[in-house]
Amino acid sequence: MPTLALHAETRGEGPRLVLAHGFTQTGRLWGGLADDVARDHQVVTVDLPGHGESTEVRADLVEGAALLGDAGGTADYLGYSMGARLCLHLALTRPDLVRRLVLVSGTAGIDDAAERAERRRSDEALADRLDPVDGSTPEDTVAGFVDRWVANPMFGSVPAEANDLDERRRNTAAGLASSLRLAGTGTQVPLWDRLGELAMPVLVVTGRRDTKFTELGRRLVASIGPTARQVVIDDADHAPHLQHPDAVAAAVRTFLDLDDRD
Repeated sequence: MPTLALHAETRGEGPRLVLAHGFTQTGRLWGGLADDVARDHQVVTVDLPGHGESTEVRADLVEGAALLGDAGGTADYLGYSMGARLCLHLALTRPDLVRRLVLVSGTAGIDDAAERAERRRSDEALADRLDPVDGSTPEDTVAGFVDRWVANPMFGSVPAEANDLDERRRNTAAGLASSLRLAGTGTQVPLWDRLGELAMPVLVVTGRRDTKFTELGRRLVASIGPTARQVVIDDADHAPHLQHPDAVAAAVRTFLDLDDRD
């Protein structure tokens, strides 16, 4: 049986900030954001289930959130996309662990049941191309899958060094497929009605050109209430931290510093 513990690496000194990456990424892929914030924080970068050194870990969003909390402990948490959904689950189930929460290009789920089911079918089809459930020869390779994933227009233009294709290609077909099947957006039970439970300060970060998630960000803030605020990064798409890590790091540091003084 695979070990139910997530790989994590720690750098820097100061208040602890746990970083939870997006799909096809690893804890080493933060486009300079981790190094920037580590100048005045202890930064814990976690490999999420099915990714990096946690490739053998199989977990859905609820289980993955619990494992993330085990790896990070009591801390501020920052999640991007898939990682944002895991951090949101953790904040709702273990608010004692999450001092403050940063959601980068995150969502509380797909409301419409039919749309949610269609997304799940789509993710299952992608997973089957990487790791067919019937044991047949895969139609896709990790390298080919990753290349097409980062070419999605929603990510815009990300510098090659920030995309770090070599690091993404360290992932395994079985690991990525398990992530899609167990923790894809279509598997997420919508959490919009529970967002008012969040009592900790929350920062929502989106890219201005990513209009879908910028609007979802506004909805997150409105649903959470007065403890939440939003920062929209100019000239950025779905991965603002990879396009403009300095701007995102500055927004995160300002948010954490302001709440340290409150």
